[in-house]
Amino acid sequence: MPRKDMRAPLALAALMMTPAAAPTAANAADSAAAPAPALAYPATERGSTVDRQFGIDVADPYRWLEDDVRVNPKVAAWVAEQNKVTDAYLATLPGREAFHKRMTELYNYERFGLPTKAGTHYFYTRNDGLQPQSVLYVRDGLKGEGRVLIDPNAWAKDGATALGEWNPSEDGKYLLYSVQDGGTDWRIVRVKDVATGQDTSDEIRWVKFSALDWAKDGSGFYYSRFPEPKEGQAFQSLNENHAVYFHKLGTPQSEDVLIHATPDEPKLNHSAVVTDDGKYVLVVSSKGTDERYGLTLHPAKGGAAIPLVDDYANNWEYVTNAGSRFTFLTNKGAPRARLVSLDIRKPGEITELVPESQSTLVGASRVGNRIILSYLGDAKSQAVMIGLDGKPISAIRLADIGSAKGFGGNPRDAETFYEFSSYATPTTIFRLDTVTGKSEVFAAPKLTFDPKQFSVEQRFYKSKDGTQIPMFVVMKKGLDRSKGSPTLLYGYGGFNVSQVPGFSPTKLAWMDKGGVFAVANLRGGGEYGKAWHDAGRLDKKQNVFDDFIAAGEYLIAEGIAGKGQLVIEGGSNGGLLVGAVTNQRPDLFAAALPAVGVMDMLRFDRFTAGRYWTDDYGYPSKEADFRNLLGYSPYHNIKGGAAYPAILVTTADTDDRVVPGHSFKYTAELQHEDIGPKPHLIRVETRAGHGSGKPVDKIIAEAADKYAFAAKWTGLKVE
Repeated sequence: MPRKDMRAPLALAALMMTPAAAPTAANAADSAAAPAPALAYPATERGSTVDRQFGIDVADPYRWLEDDVRVNPKVAAWVAEQNKVTDAYLATLPGREAFHKRMTELYNYERFGLPTKAGTHYFYTRNDGLQPQSVLYVRDGLKGEGRVLIDPNAWAKDGATALGEWNPSEDGKYLLYSVQDGGTDWRIVRVKDVATGQDTSDEIRWVKFSALDWAKDGSGFYYSRFPEPKEGQAFQSLNENHAVYFHKLGTPQSEDVLIHATPDEPKLNHSAVVTDDGKYVLVVSSKGTDERYGLTLHPAKGGAAIPLVDDYANNWEYVTNAGSRFTFLTNKGAPRARLVSLDIRKPGEITELVPESQSTLVGASRVGNRIILSYLGDAKSQAVMIGLDGKPISAIRLADIGSAKGFGGNPRDAETFYEFSSYATPTTIFRLDTVTGKSEVFAAPKLTFDPKQFSVEQRFYKSKDGTQIPMFVVMKKGLDRSKGSPTLLYGYGGFNVSQVPGFSPTKLAWMDKGGVFAVANLRGGGEYGKAWHDAGRLDKKQNVFDDFIAAGEYLIAEGIAGKGQLVIEGGSNGGLLVGAVTNQRPDLFAAALPAVGVMDMLRFDRFTAGRYWTDDYGYPSKEADFRNLLGYSPYHNIKGGAAYPAILVTTADTDDRVVPGHSFKYTAELQHEDIGPKPHLIRVETRAGHGSGKPVDKIIAEAADKYAFAAKWTGLKVE
């Protein structure tokens, strides 16, 4: 998941049987449609576990499915049997091969990642189209010829080992990078000599939820890690006692210097960034997923730590500093955020540089002697340049409906790069000269389709309580709208994560085949700042479900989707969303696609990163929160006797963000209850995690399966 997905803080044993398993790209493409088999779900042992909490008995008959598939052969066998049934069903879908073919065509274009400049070098990623993983290149000078520095496609035969975070030293001599294997959140950190292309002897393990930042002199780097887990517990045990270390190049990890730790508060997470002048290491600490931070400055050359913020009440994002005067983006006194400065000698005295506006301030970065501010206005990107004193200089011209990201840089260089994309337009990389204000294309894709064939609309609809909710609606121009069209409605609604326009070849394939794609900007996200987030979390979580249900009702009322033509999709917190609204309004949807969802709201905080999510969900151990969570928990609220939509649950065996036990238990309960004749299946991917690092062929195979399933149950004719 991206940084903000579940707000991962800055947020294998051989017993895993080889299933007749999740379809690979090859067998998804080669499977010919066949008559649908009579569905007979695998028998799932139903236990007698009951927890009594606050006077309420809560049955948990599938507790045993929480075990790691790599450790428990019984769970591995269950997964294999479920995949066997699911794969047999998916093989009958006529749209599966057509979707796979079209998605492969749409993915097959050259694409670039944002460049980072260090010394005279420019570092950037590139994918020639269908490479499982993007390759890291370096070029000497802006117009220099790129050469391969890291090709992760050579790391694993199945393409499931990925390049994670990377950061060049300031002079460009070394590259600090991380390796992500099989989709896990754990990282192995290494260092590469840029000139020779060879790795140094440096290797760091048990790194997770970490920034990677160099000392200004290039002598070493700062990172965050957890203690090594107990044998067999790496993918399930709670993550506690995060700490920041400094690693000096050429030394073993055992000699790394502890910079910041809080053993008396083991649930705090810590991330380190080196200040622009190199004199300080700023440690940003968090208690959960909320943007409520503590700040501690550590002099880079040693000395007493300087506490700046310790109330964990607001967002504080470092922008730059000049001596003791620091500039931050903060929502303190400004729910939609503002830019302020403070003197570290008197941190309580804040000077406002840029006040809060109607648009939500979501990013600020220093480039040369400018600061670039990124805003969201009704979930669309805006950007402006200001001086270091906060005075406006100019707006950065962007297209109307789209998303701009990037704008990173440093005080010594006036150039920056940003990317822009929209629902029908793949990412284009721009280089911006902050002195002249002019943007030029650094890399643009050569497309196999015409983006002008698709229309992007923004609409607003009323939720149950009258709140106006924005929604993007995307479709192919010329689509016959007289009788409605099969419509894919996507939502997330949590953790201050904004749903902004972005390009997806798999979603475009759905639209290319005649479907409509809609994205609802639900409360709980960050589109309108802190108040919008607060309106969709804790005891206000039902607002998110109401917003999503109202979006579905609106699409049908407006004739965009006909009755029986609506499919809903969401991942992670969005998987919870899909599970909850399916229980609450099974009549509204023809099909549901919950991915890597949080489905057991009474035990989410007992595994890996789950404990962080109490900021959005509350504490199952507190009575008021418990009763609220029990009221919407997908696993606990499946209604026997109601006719449910067709459901295809997706998860992965190496997901150590939202452990797959959530989806396993939810699926078992779906299959146990009498909820109608439509299929209720699970697809478990192997050698994959929560989403990041997944190779292109697995992305295509999974999406082809999901959308062929959706097409079957919404009546979309796929040829």
